[in-house]
Amino acid sequence: MGMVEVKDLSFSYDDTTDAVKGISFSVKEGSYTTIVGHNGSGKSTVAKLVAGLLEKKSGSIVINGLELNMENLTAIRSFIGIVFQNPDNQFIGSTVRDDIAFGLENHCVPQAEMDAIIETNAARVKMTKYLDKEPTHLSGGQKQRVAIAGVLAMKPKILIFDEATSMLDPQGKAEIKKVISQIHAESGLTILSITHDIDEVANSDYVIALNNGTIATEGTPHEVFNDIKTLQSIHLDVPYSLKLSNELKKLGVHTDAHITIEGLVNELCQYRLKK
Repeated sequence: MGMVEVKDLSFSYDDTTDAVKGISFSVKEGSYTTIVGHNGSGKSTVAKLVAGLLEKKSGSIVINGLELNMENLTAIRSFIGIVFQNPDNQFIGSTVRDDIAFGLENHCVPQAEMDAIIETNAARVKMTKYLDKEPTHLSGGQKQRVAIAGVLAMKPKILIFDEATSMLDPQGKAEIKKVISQIHAESGLTILSITHDIDEVANSDYVIALNNGTIATEGTPHEVFNDIKTLQSIHLDVPYSLKLSNELKKLGVHTDAHITIEGLVNELCQYRLKK
């Protein structure tokens, strides 16, 4: 059984039209899973359903072996952390230190233990030197890093990113994607990321592509990105590296490049050396 097991899940905002239509999927423990789709595909709705922020119409959600229902909601929320789109809406404290401490205080963590937890998790997102800064002095990417530190301080088993980079500039997006990858590599946390960013999708372990509330395709990034007809039908792009690799193959340059730019460059260098 996966860390998250979703079966025949449906949801409607208006009791007339279903925004999520009987979908089923599994998220393995310790995996980095991305959910992708165009606006209105249902991906953020799925994230909120898994986090217990919306109540399902039908179907089941099992998280860490517990059925998501009112009886288990408090226990499930204790091991789920979620980072939303707008970093400005997530800042609660007057300083970075206060913001990371907020959840710890609500869980009655002793003050003697709190400082070490704050320092540790600020360091994990490289925000130690900003601990006493006011949020107005931070960039969007830095605010999101603080939000991530605050969630990590609560020691979640599952970390959900709901379009966490969508409101950031290119530098901020790059910062957060790097932080997410590092957290996954270092901690082995189960990560579920709702995203528009194709490069982030390419770096994940598993991809679920949604279209109009249903699963259009799923699999490893390599499998999903090679299903070009399906991606085109749901108006999703493929990484530039894969496009380039496909064009080179048409010219007779066959590479074994696997999704990433780094892999493609390495293959091209090897090809050049053989010439």
